[in-house]
Amino acid sequence: MGILSNTVSICQFKVVGEIPDMDTFAWVSERLTKNGFVSIDHGTEELSVGWVSPDDHRNNDFSVPSAFWRDNYLFFTLRQDKRNIPAALLKAYQKVAEEEFLFDNPGFTRVPKQKREELKENVRISLLARTLPVPSTCDAVWDTRSNTLSIASVSAKTVEQFDNLFKKTFENFRLVAIHPFARAENVIPAELSEPLQKANRAGSEAVLDLIRSNLWLGTEFFLWLTYRTLKESGEYRIMRPGPAGADEPFTAYVNDRLVLCGAGDDSAQKITISGPQDRFGEVRLALSNGKMITEATIYLEKGEHIWKMTLKGEMFQFASYKTPKVQEERDSGVDEVSEREALFFEKMYVMEVGLQMFDSLFAAFLSARLEQGWGEEVQKIETWLAEQ
Repeated sequence: MGILSNTVSICQFKVVGEIPDMDTFAWVSERLTKNGFVSIDHGTEELSVGWVSPDDHRNNDFSVPSAFWRDNYLFFTLRQDKRNIPAALLKAYQKVAEEEFLFDNPGFTRVPKQKREELKENVRISLLARTLPVPSTCDAVWDTRSNTLSIASVSAKTVEQFDNLFKKTFENFRLVAIHPFARAENVIPAELSEPLQKANRAGSEAVLDLIRSNLWLGTEFFLWLTYRTLKESGEYRIMRPGPAGADEPFTAYVNDRLVLCGAGDDSAQKITISGPQDRFGEVRLALSNGKMITEATIYLEKGEHIWKMTLKGEMFQFASYKTPKVQEERDSGVDEVSEREALFFEKMYVMEVGLQMFDSLFAAFLSARLEQGWGEEVQKIETWLAEQ
């Protein structure tokens, strides 16, 4: 699903690098066009990867602003076309080719190794020429104001492919994942910076170390929010900058689906609890037995509008992120390009409000976790877990 869909999975990155001191539009246009997607429909190539316009996945021309330019946003799409020949099919056709070779060459009792490899390659090329490539796309939005890039996928392969093409396209730039510890550094007030660094369990500044050593940020956040969902009001205030006004109220809670894993040697044992939750009986039992919540569906409500996301605790990726519905409104007095751009800005607004509420919720957890009084909160949670 594209990023303009009402439900989309996203992961976010900080873009590290300085945009050249020149015409930004011309610079980005030239870089995207140079690495634009090239069709392989009429060839035998197995793979083609490049950029296309989000509004037309056949268009690799970025010479006009409507192709990617949206004020402070750069909006473009990764397209991959791939031919795939099933191994069983290749093997069957290769067998036929080898039998034909032996029939034409009665002096051989078996196909020589070099000839077998040659026949296999010929069969492969022949099948590729008769196989249509399968396309796939992934939208991305680069907010040049905050230097944050959102990719409409949480697939590790897609993210890796996007990262490789991005670095090739924008030389001297790199993407750094906004993982839980990085997000924590972004959302806490200045007075909590020192306590956060003391709580940091990583031994280095390496991203992988910061992620793996601070898994507690996700598991303790989920535990805290699950407890508050059942035992507290669930009301919070917006305390992070964004489209919504500061101090506006919203409600947050977990429901529908939680994934729990064991700690240490028991980490492979996973429990998925689905469906509307009442008293979280199964969840509390699993937590009491040493399991930790690693993924959960979170609801955010503001006024009459509802946001829903499945948060993955290790990386803070937002799977199945559902925002209030936005839709293209046909107006006879407005051209199609303008309507699509209006839809984009409306989608960015509701998406950013949801993330603004999430960051405020995470900041509320960090304030509770890093300030005095966390011990009392832990005692309340333990008492709740012990309830029959």
